[in-house]
Amino acid sequence: MANYKEDLKHINTFIFDYDGVLTDGSVMTTTEGDTFRITNVKDGYALQLAIKKGYKVAIISGARSESMIHRLKALQITDVFLGIEKKQITFREYLKTNHLKPEEVLYMGDDIPDYEVMLEAGISACPADAAEEIKTVAKYISHFNGGKGCARDVIEQVLKVQGKWMNDDAYHW
Repeated sequence: MANYKEDLKHINTFIFDYDGVLTDGSVMTTTEGDTFRITNVKDGYALQLAIKKGYKVAIISGARSESMIHRLKALQITDVFLGIEKKQITFREYLKTNHLKPEEVLYMGDDIPDYEVMLEAGISACPADAAEEIKTVAKYISHFNGGKGCARDVIEQVLKVQGKWMNDDAYHW
């Protein structure tokens, strides 16, 4: 983790898993089969701010539900890949399509399906409550749990290092 802060200077793209990162991993299912997740408004603020400042923000998740799609649309996140079985393939395709180098990407995941992507991302990060195997490959482990501000944590760090935090556009959604 010695050059973690130095590496943040090169980040122009954030990619997040959804369940366990943007949520605490809990899923409520109705009797009709609809699923709902609780997300954190501080994470939401940081995500929309990153987009407003020109960063690419993407979601790669094995899950899929209408509530997820609705939340991501509200945050203006358009690079959304849901129902993904092998995240590494989607990650590589996303980098190729967007002409990105791995060192420009911060990826945050929390569990075994994120492992391979975390090995390839320039900066791999995880929430405090991530699986132990994920913590062993993460360059940064947030002090916040999934769904409790870990996405805000990494976005805020990048913006601060790059001098883009608390500028005029930060005071409104």
